[in-house]
Amino acid sequence: MVAAREALERLRDGNRRFASNARGPGALVSHARRAELAMGQEPFAIILGCSDSRVPAEIVFDQGLGDLFVIRVAGNIVAPSQVGSVEFAAARFGTRLVVVLGHSQCGAVLATLEELRRPTENQSRNLRAIVDRVRPAVEGLLATGVRHDAGALVQEAVRANIRASVQQLRHGSPLLEQLIQEDGLLVVGAEYSLESGVVEFFDGVAAGA
Repeated sequence: MVAAREALERLRDGNRRFASNARGPGALVSHARRAELAMGQEPFAIILGCSDSRVPAEIVFDQGLGDLFVIRVAGNIVAPSQVGSVEFAAARFGTRLVVVLGHSQCGAVLATLEELRRPTENQSRNLRAIVDRVRPAVEGLLATGVRHDAGALVQEAVRANIRASVQQLRHGSPLLEQLIQEDGLLVVGAEYSLESGVVEFFDGVAAGA
């Protein structure tokens, strides 16, 4: 089992390689590796990320087959199926790092801000379910001074949505709470920059860690 802090450093190192266009050999999949993984898996990190086609976790973190347990949903929201998926990997495989990976200019966050400003009639109930998950994290921002700066508003909303998902995972599951308290499970937030390719870890990561 890979400890949470070691797993975090692996992700940081992999993202540095990706952002500098220097991918490592681990990203290549050999026949031997495929055969090895057919017998079982031991992912060292769980990534709850957005479904955006520009943010594939394995590529962004320069990891290979079997390294990451990836859950993707628009807006990196947390609903029961996402919690259950995280629980499954943490309990079954002993994975001790969970990363909620949001990204700049997130479409689900932008759609939520638009909906809060100009509610849509007859919106698909399935799309509304995503907006309603994002809404509590971002609606308070519209009452602050940041609402006058469109760029800053989106940036703050993306961060707020990531933090909300982190908190829901930390405190919305008795199993995950137990693993956090007793077995070293770490749940952190991170934002991927579409512009630079860099992932910044900011929620749950101590200064200098």
